[in-house]
Amino acid sequence: MKVVHIIEALGGGVYTYFKDLSFYFGDDEVVKDLSTTIIYSGNRKEIDPEKIEYEFSKGVSLIKINMVRDFSPIQDFKSILHLRKELQKLNPDVIHLHSSKAGVLGRIACFLLFKRMQLFYTPHGYSFLRTDISNLTKKTYWFIEKSFQQLFGGITIACGDTEYEIAKKIGKSMLIRNGINIDEVSRQSVKPKNQTLTIGIVARITTARNPELFNTIALRFPDFNFVWIGDGELNSTLTAPNIKITGWFMDRNEALKELSVIDIYIQTSLWEGMPIAVLEAMAMKKPILATNIIGNKDIVVHNETGFLFNEIEELDDYLELLKDDKIRNQFGDNALKRCNDLFDKNKNFKALAALYQQ
Repeated sequence: MKVVHIIEALGGGVYTYFKDLSFYFGDDEVVKDLSTTIIYSGNRKEIDPEKIEYEFSKGVSLIKINMVRDFSPIQDFKSILHLRKELQKLNPDVIHLHSSKAGVLGRIACFLLFKRMQLFYTPHGYSFLRTDISNLTKKTYWFIEKSFQQLFGGITIACGDTEYEIAKKIGKSMLIRNGINIDEVSRQSVKPKNQTLTIGIVARITTARNPELFNTIALRFPDFNFVWIGDGELNSTLTAPNIKITGWFMDRNEALKELSVIDIYIQTSLWEGMPIAVLEAMAMKKPILATNIIGNKDIVVHNETGFLFNEIEELDDYLELLKDDKIRNQFGDNALKRCNDLFDKNKNFKALAALYQQ
């Protein structure tokens, strides 16, 4: 059986997801039943396109085509034609689209093949959940999601529980959670030995991750150190003297080492799909502080693996508790257990493989 994945936004947590996917579906035993091709766009600053070829498994095929994130009629039309051409050559049995942009371009390209095949779509965070766009734009994105599902069919595979609840209102859907390579991440974990309590995030410094809030929190707690592992176009908003910006790590293991030495992980996002970095922090037994939004609340169990917060003032009590090393250890143990129970990539990719073969 031939399976083709199409993804535009190959960056951040989605990059990690696809790297793990490539090694699961590139395994010799899996390849006997499923051959996998990943069609992707490398137009993201935080990734090195030249490294994808050797960081991904040799057991899957990679095809790079030009897709852009923003609406661009001419380039989008070219991307659709290119996708259709590649799909004609591959003649797949299953097509799995990832992210909103690939969901639109890929569905049109599939329709132009005039051939029946299994079609799946994972939003990795619906575009209409963004908070940096107008209500009219949100309604437009909702209409596009709803109408494309009705027109072109297919099944939405939600990557998180709340995304699944939303997907059911749009059309036929099911839940297969995002997962991570827990063993690989855990091997990078060390016991932090910071003189000053250190709180960190792994992310691109962009609107979705709300660096303004991160900066405000750092100013509110001057006795703690804060680390932003990554970089981005809004790095100038991180002005608090107790914030360190590491810059990009093109080697993922280096980023994981930096993550390993923090005491508490914080996710300040305005919107999310299913944040891989939070799962990696949990696999390293980090207690989590996270905004109470879709994605974060599907991972973090309040007062068990960390704390969800709506207002910054809530952090006063939460951080007072988390200053206690015993509480951090207890929350960290709970976090790792939750990862093993729900977010193991081997269990979740196995469910995905079974779905393709139904």
